[in-house]
Amino acid sequence: MKMDSELLHSPAVGLTEEEEADMNDWKLPLTFMKKRHLEKIEGSKALAQSWRMKDRMKTVSVALVLCLNVGVDPPDVVKTSPCARLECWIDPLSMSPQKALETIGANLQKQYENWQPRARYKQSLDPTVDEVKKLCTSLRRNAKEERVLFHYNGHGVPRPTVNGEIWVFNKNYTQYIPLSIYDLQTWMGSPSIFVYDCSNAGIIVKSFKQFALQREQELEVAAINPSHPLAQMPLPPSMKNCIQLAACEANELLPMNPDLPADLFTSCLTTPIKIALRWFCMQKSATLVPGVTLDLIEKIPGRLNDRRTPLGELNWIFTAITDTIAWNVLPRDLFQKLFRQDLLVASLFRNFLLAERIMRSYNCTPVSSPRLPPTYMHAMWQAWDLAVDICLSQLPTIIEEGTAFRHSPFFAEQLTAFQVWLTMGVENRNPPEQLPIVLQVLLSQVHRLRALDLLGRFLDLGPWAVSLALSVGIFPYVLKLLQSSARELRPLLVFIWAKILAVDSSCQADLVKDNGHKYFLSVLADSYMPAEHRTMAVFILAVIVNSYNTGQEACLQGNLIANCLEQLSDPHPLLRQWVAICLGRIWQNFEPARWCGVRDSAHEKLYTLLSDPIPEVRCAAVFALGTFVGNSAERTDHSTTIDHNVAMMLAQLINDGSPVVRKELVVALSHLVVQYESNFCTVALQFIEEEKNYAVPSPANTSEPGNMTPVRDSPAIPRLRSVNSYTNIRAVTTARNLNKSLQNLNLNEEGGPAALSPGNLSTSSSASSTLGSPDNDEYILSFETIDKMRRVSSYSSLNSLIGVSYNSVYTQIWRVLLHLAADPFPEVSDLAMKVLNSIAYKATMNARPQRILDSGSLTQSAPASPTSKGTHIHQAGGSPPMPSTSSSSLTNEVPKPPPREPPATRPPYTPTLGGQAPHSHQFPRTRKMFDKGPEQAAEDGEEPGGHRNYVSLALQTGLCDWSAKYFAQPVMKIPEEHDLESQVRMERQWRFLRNARVRRQSRVITQRGISRLDDQIFINRNPGVPSVVKFHPFNTCIAVADKDSICFWDWEKGERLDYFYNGNPRYTRITAMEYLNGHDCSLLLTATDDGALRVWKNFADQKNPEMVTAWQGLSDMLPTTRGLARRVSIYLDRSKQGGAGMVVDWEQETGLLMTSGDVRVIRIWDTDREMKVQDIPTGADSCVTSLSCDSQRSLIVAGLGDGSVRVFDRRMGPSECRVMTYREHGAWVVKAHLQKETDGNIISVSVNGDVRFFEPRTPDSINVLQTVKGLTALDIHPQANLFACGSMNQFIAVYNANGDVISNIKYYDGFMGQRIGAISCLAFHPHWPHLAVGSNDYYMSIYSAEKRLR
Repeated sequence: MKMDSELLHSPAVGLTEEEEADMNDWKLPLTFMKKRHLEKIEGSKALAQSWRMKDRMKTVSVALVLCLNVGVDPPDVVKTSPCARLECWIDPLSMSPQKALETIGANLQKQYENWQPRARYKQSLDPTVDEVKKLCTSLRRNAKEERVLFHYNGHGVPRPTVNGEIWVFNKNYTQYIPLSIYDLQTWMGSPSIFVYDCSNAGIIVKSFKQFALQREQELEVAAINPSHPLAQMPLPPSMKNCIQLAACEANELLPMNPDLPADLFTSCLTTPIKIALRWFCMQKSATLVPGVTLDLIEKIPGRLNDRRTPLGELNWIFTAITDTIAWNVLPRDLFQKLFRQDLLVASLFRNFLLAERIMRSYNCTPVSSPRLPPTYMHAMWQAWDLAVDICLSQLPTIIEEGTAFRHSPFFAEQLTAFQVWLTMGVENRNPPEQLPIVLQVLLSQVHRLRALDLLGRFLDLGPWAVSLALSVGIFPYVLKLLQSSARELRPLLVFIWAKILAVDSSCQADLVKDNGHKYFLSVLADSYMPAEHRTMAVFILAVIVNSYNTGQEACLQGNLIANCLEQLSDPHPLLRQWVAICLGRIWQNFEPARWCGVRDSAHEKLYTLLSDPIPEVRCAAVFALGTFVGNSAERTDHSTTIDHNVAMMLAQLINDGSPVVRKELVVALSHLVVQYESNFCTVALQFIEEEKNYAVPSPANTSEPGNMTPVRDSPAIPRLRSVNSYTNIRAVTTARNLNKSLQNLNLNEEGGPAALSPGNLSTSSSASSTLGSPDNDEYILSFETIDKMRRVSSYSSLNSLIGVSYNSVYTQIWRVLLHLAADPFPEVSDLAMKVLNSIAYKATMNARPQRILDSGSLTQSAPASPTSKGTHIHQAGGSPPMPSTSSSSLTNEVPKPPPREPPATRPPYTPTLGGQAPHSHQFPRTRKMFDKGPEQAAEDGEEPGGHRNYVSLALQTGLCDWSAKYFAQPVMKIPEEHDLESQVRMERQWRFLRNARVRRQSRVITQRGISRLDDQIFINRNPGVPSVVKFHPFNTCIAVADKDSICFWDWEKGERLDYFYNGNPRYTRITAMEYLNGHDCSLLLTATDDGALRVWKNFADQKNPEMVTAWQGLSDMLPTTRGLARRVSIYLDRSKQGGAGMVVDWEQETGLLMTSGDVRVIRIWDTDREMKVQDIPTGADSCVTSLSCDSQRSLIVAGLGDGSVRVFDRRMGPSECRVMTYREHGAWVVKAHLQKETDGNIISVSVNGDVRFFEPRTPDSINVLQTVKGLTALDIHPQANLFACGSMNQFIAVYNANGDVISNIKYYDGFMGQRIGAISCLAFHPHWPHLAVGSNDYYMSIYSAEKRLR
């Protein structure tokens, strides 16, 4: 029962309390699970489109060769009596032979002209060899490269010979003269089409092929050997492009049935409806249609080309059916060649399918080259028989009584079949048979709306469906329909065109050529159109103007810019996004559009989107502003002012919560950098100078001798850069363990403060210095240098960045780029590094001549014998060096340049114990920023200066192409998570049932009361000293963070699941962790004390951990503000330690993340919008050490370093939101906890061990308990009302709510009762009575209420 109610989504009446809690799982929002987090931001691979006719052709000349010799039968055919007589529906014996011949010739020409009225027709009646030769050569001469048709009727001459000859006459008609097919080929040339209507016609096809092969060989001989006699002759034309249609196989005679015409094959090819109806009447089944006779058929009213008349409708149905059979039976490329390239060829082949059907019923097999699979049994012929039946059954009454003609239900029924295919089908299946019919139906106004609707639904299935539809030939039809003014077609056409352009953007040219863009401009300007249709229209326009100058001009004249600007504030986010992208593309490298934008103050209107709640919209706005300043035309003062304005507006996004936005920001600023290159070069030189003359004291430089793991900033322990969000991180683990043990070896081998003198910085050979060595003679900026510049240049919080003194705009933008180069998200920092390095490179190149002199001494000293640092690395044999990627990094760490392509191609190097770090000794001392590792340098094929101009080759983020994928993917399909039968849904249901079980079973235990908590159920040595531990709320996984890595353990099985590097710089440490979406697809959020937040997925489940997102949660926690003399050791008295690092609290119900720490505000981030929503000033002068919030009451409780506990109501303004301050603690607050019940209290504990209970509405504590002094860690169990204290004095005390000690833990189980280390962190499980404890001796243990009880 419970499962059903969960499935139904609606809580049934009378649910128990726990069932209601399980229902809440379904209602909880998920965070960081949008498309931008789950997939790589890049366009789809372009499908190679084969639908465009590379060579459309026309048949321009037709030779009609009739060898009838009326009245004289050839000697080798014995005719029956009576025999088939009619040629072109004329009885030759009904008039004089000459007249008969001419009439038949004229009739045949008329029959062909129905299919191709514009060709030149030449008749050759009973000709000689010379006449045929003259005819063919003259037609080929006039046709040039186009196609010529040769129609041969051999009913009055002998059958073709095995040697490859057909027969004609001599001048006096006394002899039959053979004509070699080889000669015919020479005269006709290629491309040509041949129709043979004679007995044994298959022989001609065979000979033709042999001769064609012979020609190919001759051509090859002549090509290889120019002196060969063949090479002296005029080269024979190749016969590759020739098509043949023959009436029967090599051993068959034509049917002689007197009811049939003698030229049955010609009749099928040129008058298909007439012969099809006659043949229908000759079948037995025709007796089911009373009153229909051959005479009546002659009287069918109407014209073939008028679809409203009976005859025209039959012709239309016949075309649709034969087209459909061909499309379903033929290979795609053959279908294109025969049915879409040339109108006449297509008609002849459609009619050839009928010939096959009719002639096979008389034991004759028509032959074609290229050969077609048999089609005479195809099911669609039954639909044809039915349509003929319905039409003929009306005939007697129409002709005799003049009743109205009822139209055939054929098309409506076929559309229904198509609809059934669309609604009932599965994913992988054959394409729908009816697709070509849908195409035919677009011609009819009656069914057009329905056909377009179904076509749209078909295209929505994905790019494969679009490719299929284009290969059927839909393109010219939908292009033509853009000329229609019918309003009801607009939504459908816009949808169909969006689908086509999302798959094949090359159609932009066809649209502009046919003025199709005007259609979409009018849809966009039509305010009555629903937003989604305007979105598609603006997407189509964005494709039309994308890097296509003609399109940009056409749309500029069509007033596109003004139209777009009006819709920037539309409530529909996708429309806002595409309007911005469209603007960005129309003025990309197109000056007139940019000035039009300036006149409409487009840039100012785009500013509002920079704070849009949807990250993709912010991205699009940044893109548009980036191309707005990135135009390379001449600059005026006016345009420079605008560029400066835009730049300063963009700079405000420096701490945007979404990496996608920040990546786009780097690209936008890179346009500006390219534009004002010389100004930026000046700034770069200034910064390089400053950095050289200024040694920044490293914040983590002082370490106490007594510490167990001092953190030295030496390059002795290079680190793997496994941060790149898509690299293989698992390989890191072995190298990391090694590093940990090395940290203890290399404590004091390194010089002291001398290592930080400026000279030492620029010359140490392993640290990548600012100055290159003479052999590669280039300046490069390493990550460290950039980072140091950033600290030198600002030494103040980043908020002072955005001033508006224009002379320093370039300096400000340079600082913004420096800041982005230290972004916690690797892709952002890599891009920014590229931009900075390109400018630094150019700056130093330009300033080269005079600089060599002043820096000579330094340059010389660089490559000297390796310093202790260099050799250090060899001995250490750690893992390859890495540039760290967050806020600011060591001044002298071994950097490894960020790879140019995502390094997924190359798994990180994992050295064995004896191995040496390969990077340090195989690279030249000073690396060019963009070398790949040694093993990849060769495949680059770049000359040394290859990277010199690479910024001007516009950087791109793939955002626009990625956004366009939305239109290529199914829009109408129910998403998998809403499909009750889908795998995703089933897995989610399973997780929610598991959650319910955990809640229920743990509640039973905690309600019984917990009398002790000292059973050790897990112990293991962690790779690093645990600094934060966090239980997963529902599975058996626990995350343990050390300074810069995270280890995952399965506490039930006691095994390590994963260990990976968090990517924070050396002198920062992880100070908080949270599970996001813990009830469903868990992500892990880590916070470090430089204010950076990183979110990881795919950990602990055999996949490689990937970074989902990362951002600077608190921008003011730059290391310089944290007190340079901060002790890094975790277990010293907190109050002496430079700060609390970063503390966070997570609210799953609202998707809000509260962050604070060594700052004076509590900053609230909305993870759905990925932006900061609120800064609450704490009003205190010390750091925030603990945060706890309750979404029901909108309260936030903060514990501070000065001992105060402050309560904030986040619904109120910044000045009045602090609603309560308790100052009863005298020292640093270790934990402040707000109980989640509606009347929950605040529990807070200070270092001195006093636990105080507050009621949020009363000013004084309602209870006080005293625990141990010298607390270093404390946690409170949310369900069981327990709290555990860990102290300096190496023991843990667990208390119940009354303050009674229920357990004291001092020793480990086993290990000969070894004493536990100083406690560095502890945490309760949110549900089970489990307590995890990490201590400074690297051990991580878990204690429970009863042995293995879960």
